[in-house]
Amino acid sequence: MLTVDFSRFPIAPGDRVLDLGCGAGRHAFECYRRGAQVVALDQNAEEIREVTKWFAAMKEAGEAPEGATATAMEGDALALPFPDDSFDVVIISEVMEHIPDDKGVLAEMVRVLRPGGRIAVTVPRYGPEKVCWALSDAYHEVEGGHIRIYKADELVAKVREAGLKPYGSHHAHALHAPYWWLKCAFGVDNDKALPVRAYHKLLVWDIMKKPLATRLAERTLNPVMGKSFVVYATKPHLPRLAEEAAAQ
Repeated sequence: MLTVDFSRFPIAPGDRVLDLGCGAGRHAFECYRRGAQVVALDQNAEEIREVTKWFAAMKEAGEAPEGATATAMEGDALALPFPDDSFDVVIISEVMEHIPDDKGVLAEMVRVLRPGGRIAVTVPRYGPEKVCWALSDAYHEVEGGHIRIYKADELVAKVREAGLKPYGSHHAHALHAPYWWLKCAFGVDNDKALPVRAYHKLLVWDIMKKPLATRLAERTLNPVMGKSFVVYATKPHLPRLAEEAAAQ
C-alpha cells in the first residue's frame, strides 16, 4: 500500500533515493522496482533486517531491473550518515509525526538532497487523526507514538521554511480511516472485535484485488477523509551569485 503517488512523483532508473524512516520498506521496494539506487534507513534494527531480506528476495526473483541497487541500514534521521547533496530523491512517509525535532529532520533531508532534487513528505491528516486521538489515548500515548497532528498549511509552511519549494499535495487512504476509528473505539490492541476483523478483511481484499469500485470510491473520498496528507517539493538550485560566493 503506497502513500506516495509515483505518477506525481516519478522515479527514473538510476535515481539515488533515500527512504527515510522506511519501516517495512514499501516505498523503498517500489523505487527499487523502478530501477533506482535505493537506501532504506530506519532506527529499528529488526525492520532493517526484514527489509534487507526482501531486497535480496527481489533481486533473486528478478523484480529489479539491471543497474538498480538497494541497501538497508540503521541510522538517525537527525544525523544522516551521508554527505551533502547525496540523493536525487528523498521520501519520508508517516515519520515526522513521531519526531520532536521535525525541523531538524527537514534540515537534514534538505542537506542530503541535491539542488533540483525532489522530496515527498507524508503525515496523518488532521481530521481523521483528531478522531483517533479523541477515541483513544492508547493510540498515541505510547513510546514512539504520534506526538503531534499536522494541519495541512502548517506542514506546507514547515517545508517552505526548510528551503524547499512545494509543487503539489493530495490525500490518500480514505478507506483506511474508518479502520483506525474502529481500532481506537474497540481498543488499539483488540484485533478480535468483529467490526475490526471484518473491516480488516475488506482492506486486505481491496489491496490484493484492487477492484474498480473501491478504487473509485477511495479516489472520491480521499479529499474528504483521506487518512494521509502528502506534500511534494523540490530543492531549488542556488542562484548563480550564491553558488560563486559559496565556492570562494
